[in-house]
Amino acid sequence: MGRKMDVVVLFGGRSGEHEVSLMSARSVLGALDRSRYRIHPVGIAKDGTWWAGEEALDAFQRGRVAGLTPVTLLPIPGKPYLWEVKAGGIRPYAHVDVVFPVLHGTFGEDGTLQGLLELADLAYVGAGVVGSAVGMDKGIFKDVMRAHGIPTAAYVVLSRREILADAEAAAEKCEQVAPYPLFVKPANLGSSVGITKAHNREELLAGLELAARYDRRVVVEQGLDAREIEVSVLGNDEPQASLPGEIVPSEEFYSYKAKYEDENSRLLIPAPLDEAQTDLVRRLAVQVYRAVDCAGMARVDFLLDRATNQFFINELNTLPGFTSISMYPKLWEASGLPYPQLLDRLIELALERRDERRQLRREK
Repeated sequence: MGRKMDVVVLFGGRSGEHEVSLMSARSVLGALDRSRYRIHPVGIAKDGTWWAGEEALDAFQRGRVAGLTPVTLLPIPGKPYLWEVKAGGIRPYAHVDVVFPVLHGTFGEDGTLQGLLELADLAYVGAGVVGSAVGMDKGIFKDVMRAHGIPTAAYVVLSRREILADAEAAAEKCEQVAPYPLFVKPANLGSSVGITKAHNREELLAGLELAARYDRRVVVEQGLDAREIEVSVLGNDEPQASLPGEIVPSEEFYSYKAKYEDENSRLLIPAPLDEAQTDLVRRLAVQVYRAVDCAGMARVDFLLDRATNQFFINELNTLPGFTSISMYPKLWEASGLPYPQLLDRLIELALERRDERRQLRREK
C-alpha cells in the first residue's frame, strides 16, 4: 500500500454558524477512513486564529484551546504544509494533500478561504472561488438564477446603510415586492441565522434591523406558501443529482431552532413527489449547480408553491450541513452512496479539480 493521504479538516470559523460547523466536523472526522487518510483536525477560532491538534475538536467544544498548536497556511505554491507559528517564526507542522473545509457561512463558504487555497495550489473539497461566492450571496445568486431563466420568488436587495439611514423608507421599498408575509435574510449567511418571517410592518422593521447586524446586504423576498424540497448534487463537470427530500419544519419556517434544537422537524426521504416532479427538480438542481460553476458538492433548495405546483429556486449551499443526519449526506445515502464513500468521492473530486487547474497555462 502507498502512503496515507494527508487530509486537513477545517472547522469552526469566524461566522454565526461556528457551532454548526463543529457538529458537522464531528461526523466527518468520525467517518473518514483512517486506513487511507492521515487526519489533521484544525479549528479556526472566532478571532480567526488557527489551532491544530488531535483533540482540537473537543477543545473547541469546551471553549479552551490550551495545549493546541497555532498553525497557518501560506499562499505559496509548492509548499504543501500546515505551518506551526512560533515566536521565532514558522516551521512545517504537517504535510497537506487535500483540505476538507467543514466551515459554514462567512470566511469559509463565501470564496475567501477558497482564494487562499487556490493561491497555495492546494486541493480542497467543494466549490471554487466563484461558485462559493455566488452561492453564498443570496442577492447575486438570485440575479444569476433570473439570468438563466430559473424561477425565483420576487425579491429586493437592500444595503445596511440604507436600512440604518431610513428604516421606514426601506420597509416601504420591501412592501412593493409582494404582499406580506415577507422573508428578511442576511445576504451572506446560512443555517437560518438572522432570518425573520415578517407578517406586518413592525415585524419587517425588526427583521431588517436583525439582518443588518449580520451583513452589509439584506435580501427581502416574497413569502410563498410552499413545501421545502432539497436535492444533493455531487460532481465537477458532470454533476449528478440525488433523490429529492422534503423538510417538514416544526415551526412556521425552517428556523435555526427548527434545524438544530427542536427534534420535531421531519425529513422525508425521498420526498413525496410524483415521477414528473422528481425528474424536474433533479434536472433543475443540476442546472442551478452548473449556472454558478459549482464543483464538488452543493445542496440545492427549492420551494414548491402549493397554489401553483411550481418549483422556485430558494438557495444553493456549497458547504451544507454535514452531520450524519444532515440532509445532504442522507439524500446520497438514500440514493445508494453511504456516508464514508461520499467523503472518499469528495476527496477524489478535490484532487481531480486541482489536477485540472495545474494543466492550465499561466504564461503566454
